[in-house]
Amino acid sequence: MFFYFSSFDQNSSNSFISREQLRRSRHSRTFLVESGTGELWSELQTGDRYVVADCGGGTVDLTVHQIEQPQGTLKELYKVSGGPHGAVGVDLAFEAMLCQIFGEDFIQSFKVKRPAAWVDLMIAFEARKRTAWPGRANALNISLPFSFIDYYKRHRGQSVEAALRRSNMKIVKWSSQGMLRLTQEAMNELFQPTICNIVKHIDELMAKPEVSGVRFLFLVGGFAESPMLQKAIQKALGRTCRIIIPHDVGLTILKGAVLFGLDPTVVRVRRCPLTYGVGVLNRFVEGRHPRDKLLLKDGREWCTDIFDRFVSVDQSVALGEVVRRSYTPARVGQRKIIINIYCSSTDDITYISDPGVRKCGTMTLDLPGPSPTPGAAGGGGAERREIRATMQFGDTEIKVTAVDVTSNRSVRASIDFLSN
Repeated sequence: MFFYFSSFDQNSSNSFISREQLRRSRHSRTFLVESGTGELWSELQTGDRYVVADCGGGTVDLTVHQIEQPQGTLKELYKVSGGPHGAVGVDLAFEAMLCQIFGEDFIQSFKVKRPAAWVDLMIAFEARKRTAWPGRANALNISLPFSFIDYYKRHRGQSVEAALRRSNMKIVKWSSQGMLRLTQEAMNELFQPTICNIVKHIDELMAKPEVSGVRFLFLVGGFAESPMLQKAIQKALGRTCRIIIPHDVGLTILKGAVLFGLDPTVVRVRRCPLTYGVGVLNRFVEGRHPRDKLLLKDGREWCTDIFDRFVSVDQSVALGEVVRRSYTPARVGQRKIIINIYCSSTDDITYISDPGVRKCGTMTLDLPGPSPTPGAAGGGGAERREIRATMQFGDTEIKVTAVDVTSNRSVRASIDFLSN
């Protein structure tokens, strides 16, 4: 994950903050980068570590980097982690609240019978959700579509106001203008589960030995615009590191992606998120290999399903670092080799049938026709060939190239992770 800092023109007449204010703001744990990029960069040193928390609609993704100057490159210290703790969790909590008030059967029926009205209701909630602020005194008003009010009366035979009274939910009021009035306590209830999951995930990451000494936490992404989340993060983590919230926080990741596209070498070292490898045959060793893995082939005993590891989970992989393996076609004249790729979230793997190991992709090697061997008779080129495959794991995606060792001809190679 790469992100963007806006530049700051200290000579501009539109400068938002003075140098003295910037110096004072450095003592406060929250720091808006847009207003003081120069001050921030002057503090960054070789070896400084920071966490980027990309809080989006569906997920929260965490990345830990270390600055490598004067090269101006970054080193990933821990594998990218995250979870389904995005802003949609607040929407689901609001839906659960509606189910508690009006009944789950009614809400599900309304979503099916009046989908446009349901979308309007969630859009209205989304608009109010963005204005929720810790300690806000006034209730947030959410307009209920007329079709909601009418459908409930016909479905239940009573008004939505009566349903609200019967639910005994004191934190949600009814307005005579046809609106639900959500108190600050109600908004806290809606936000709290999602925010707690985010804080817990960041806390667990910060406790890792590889992540010790983090100086900055950059809070970015659409959900990071929420004052509720900002306040909770500062309260929970402000004593551990400086919390930095860039200006235009929702666009920060997008801008960073553009800059990364211009210079993909800025992240020099990454951490592998999973263990990757393939299944191979090894010579069977009595007493070490289980009998159910025994395969007799050409008069020899082989052990099947041995996991041949390419890279291990959380292994540091440098940009341009490669793994090489050689493969031989199973039969003479074979025109294609298809190799299944397996992965696991752990490194304790012996066989591809071990618990937690799953097939995640396929590597395909399209073999060209064999070149005739000079001076050979008509059967030239019928001998077995060695295909050497080179896999690169240090980039944003796994890449593969291959070559026929005998003829030194390139072999068309591809990896597919989408068909699984």
